[in-house]
Amino acid sequence: MTGRTRRVEGTKIVQRRAVPAVLAAALLLTAGCSSDSSGGADPSGADGGASAPARTGAPSSAAGSPTEQAPPAKGSVKVLRTVATGLKSPWGIAPLPGGDLLISSRDEATVTRVDAKTGEKTELGGVPGVSPSGEGGLLGIALSPDYASDHMVYAYFTSASDNRVVRMLYDEKKPPGEQLGAPDTVFRGIPKGVIHNGGRIAFGPDKMLYAGTGESGDTGLSQDKKSLGGKILRLTPDGEPAPGNPFPDSPVYSYGHRNVQGLAWDDKQRLFASEFGQDTWDELNAIKPGDNYGWPEAEGKGGGSGFQDPVAQWRTDDASPSGIAWAEGSVWMAGLRGERLWRIPLKGTEASADPQAFLEGEYGRLRSVAPAGGDKLWLVTSNTDGRGDAKGDDDRVLELEVR
Repeated sequence: MTGRTRRVEGTKIVQRRAVPAVLAAALLLTAGCSSDSSGGADPSGADGGASAPARTGAPSSAAGSPTEQAPPAKGSVKVLRTVATGLKSPWGIAPLPGGDLLISSRDEATVTRVDAKTGEKTELGGVPGVSPSGEGGLLGIALSPDYASDHMVYAYFTSASDNRVVRMLYDEKKPPGEQLGAPDTVFRGIPKGVIHNGGRIAFGPDKMLYAGTGESGDTGLSQDKKSLGGKILRLTPDGEPAPGNPFPDSPVYSYGHRNVQGLAWDDKQRLFASEFGQDTWDELNAIKPGDNYGWPEAEGKGGGSGFQDPVAQWRTDDASPSGIAWAEGSVWMAGLRGERLWRIPLKGTEASADPQAFLEGEYGRLRSVAPAGGDKLWLVTSNTDGRGDAKGDDDRVLELEVR
């Protein structure tokens, strides 16, 4: 790979020869271990396949029936209000059952509750063991599928040695700053790097935990099905390979990815993922279990036999996609370098019209988007991450009405 460049959340740096990485089998799974402590925060971050076994137990990724109706080719976005301001390096977002939001801070390694009505911010506490550096830190967060009874918050973060998934008890009865319990590591061993740490986690309709990972700058990991880098993983809530995964005793759900930072399901339980390209094409992919999405052999459409083409693609200046959400028949995709919100109208797992851009340049870099019910979305900006042009009230959470 010498002589090529690699892009880090909208920036290019010289590509050095990748260092081969071999992950021991013991790193594939570790359940029930406490998180290591570490420090040294550095907020200056940048930001085909063999046939698969039976695909039972996972959400469907079929193309959809001919009777499915496509949404209108042209949509609309209305900013209803600014919900909250003054957030520092926000990354993950998890809507609570009552409507409030949990927001993770990549560089400060804290989780903050935002009152969705008043915008009041309450820091739940810090997450020990996070080692922020470059694009790594405290990244995605998600609520347990049994949150109503167990009050568990899951988080994906970069430690001193790897990327991992932990869960923490959220106890609202304790004083602010002390409401997060000690992290219990449910999965570890995901390769870390200054760049391409992935980081988005979400529980699917099947109540399994999905995690988007990056290849940490070592492109060879993406095609290595024994590596956890450059993959979408599918796990039980306890961190075991989920039943019905395409590769026996493996958490790997799909492979050939470069850096996955967005996961969302449509109303037919079909999974979509956003992915950073290198110098040419960013992607939105429809994910099928066991399939190969091409990196580093293919980037964008037309990669050839054995690789899945993306649903849609963008020049890297126009996107650098992070979070995605599904609403009103479309996938909505937040763009970092592109500083815009993309609408991709769908019929089944195919784009039914050209993607449409909104809010271009109005709020700077956009990091995360999440459903807010019906035709509403939450949108989180990302201008205090060391790469944006932060204004006095950045970063912020917006409420949108979309169609």
